Amino acid sequence: MELDNAILESPMKRKKKKILIIANGDLRLSANQASWAGQEELEKKLTTVLKDMGYQLVRAHPYKKNEKHGFIGSQKEGMEVFSKIDPNTPLIVAESTWQYSHHLLHGLISHKAPILTIANWSGKRPGLVGTLNLNGSLTKAGVPYSTLWSENFEDPFFLKHLVTWLETGTIKHKTPHVKPLRKATLPARANTIAKRIAKDLLKRKSIMGIFDEGCMGMFNAIIPDELLFQTGVYKERLSQSALYYGITQVSNKEAQAVYDWLLKKGMTFHLGKNEKTDLTEKQILKQCKMYIAALRIADEFGCETIGIQYQQGLKDLCPASDLVEGLLNNSDRPPVKNAEGKIIKKGQPLIHFNEVDECAGLDALFTNRVHSSLNQPVETTLHDIRWGDIDRSGTTKEYVWVFLISGSAPPAHHIGGFKGSDSLRQPPMYFRLGGGTLRGIAKPGEIVWSRIFIEEGKLKMDLGRAEVVKLPKKETERRWNASNPEWPIMHAVTYGVSRDQMMGRHKANHVQVAYAKSAREADLAMYAKAALARELGIEVCLCGTRKGGKAF
Repeated sequence: MELDNAILESPMKRKKKKILIIANGDLRLSANQASWAGQEELEKKLTTVLKDMGYQLVRAHPYKKNEKHGFIGSQKEGMEVFSKIDPNTPLIVAESTWQYSHHLLHGLISHKAPILTIANWSGKRPGLVGTLNLNGSLTKAGVPYSTLWSENFEDPFFLKHLVTWLETGTIKHKTPHVKPLRKATLPARANTIAKRIAKDLLKRKSIMGIFDEGCMGMFNAIIPDELLFQTGVYKERLSQSALYYGITQVSNKEAQAVYDWLLKKGMTFHLGKNEKTDLTEKQILKQCKMYIAALRIADEFGCETIGIQYQQGLKDLCPASDLVEGLLNNSDRPPVKNAEGKIIKKGQPLIHFNEVDECAGLDALFTNRVHSSLNQPVETTLHDIRWGDIDRSGTTKEYVWVFLISGSAPPAHHIGGFKGSDSLRQPPMYFRLGGGTLRGIAKPGEIVWSRIFIEEGKLKMDLGRAEVVKLPKKETERRWNASNPEWPIMHAVTYGVSRDQMMGRHKANHVQVAYAKSAREADLAMYAKAALARELGIEVCLCGTRKGGKAF
């Protein structure tokens, strides 16, 4: 290809066409071993593509024979790897699995040459989820980077942008779907509601309960206190050890009452007898104790929202928290009394943000306040932007996202509510002591999606509109089996935002969702939440369109 003098003098050319590649992974050995085959396949494809373009792709760290994988598996290991990397050599971070961003964030912060994050496109091997988290973390840290994604690494979109990066060291994705809120005209009612809620938050304040920060290295999910203060929200730093102690103080009788309540509501639990591989009643009862303990601790400290890290703190002590999280996010849930004998938050959710993602927690708080004011459904949850695909059933011609999370979705979001929800054991690879999910298929309807993130030292928010569509059972099963069939699933069509626009703009692996009763009411809820964020000093952008392609 013809290159001008400026390109010949670029950092990409000075290193004689050598490009380094690193592969970041999980902290858990079992997860890294299970994911290695997919990573190896990805790297082989990239090596071939770059070789055809005249570049040599060199691994910056070896395959570990004793561990049977080639991922960076800890922050300590990542620092050792980067101590041997020339910071002036272009670097690709290629991901085909979930990764812990703090394993390599330190090295990327001090790297001087161009950085490119690359994700595969797969539900079973969620590199796109890991890459979105890394991108959000790099954005928060102020590290320049480019990003790409592909299903087979042969498509024109990927190849064209890869060439651009090789020649210039940067990729700029077009984002015509993004509109600053200042350029939009908001309904008067949205502004009125926002001002009232903001005034209350700034005067009376709100407490966010944090059961240990930084779940799975998600630097992007931690809001610095000084940025949070401007919203009227303050952290109560709680320990997961206190939650575990609280579990030990709940009686068997109380736990059984919660379980019986769920059974009476019609929820299904898929039980077995093998504690190592099956979901058992013993695991569920322990989860019921966690549910009670979490409510009592939140009540004691006055928390309006809570987030449980769980993954690394409690996984060796008790079953997973996912069933607990889904119940907490539902208005209709098993009643629990505090020390004074009063039912805690009767008929209301105790807002829970999965994986202690504080950006999602703040977003969920805004959603709850706005939807309460508008008499809209208050239940909300985050989902992973897990994957997406065309609808193979032919039900819709729209591109359908798979929004998926490990179990924190409330039954109110599911077709059939509790009767349409069931619980399967979490995969032993991640959850040695098991525990059930709160699984269901998201009901069709109008939703608002959103994300708070940190960029340039400021809180920012993107939000837009989408529709949850109902797909045939066979297509739903295909999508579940291509990702995690144990987890709740949402078939989402984002209005006016394509797959590549979402990937090029979104600064997190998570997306917040909430239903409204109609398209018109969803628009108003979106505007009111956007206005509230603006009132509290957050920079807001509207993304995409309203239903039917109407501009905001």
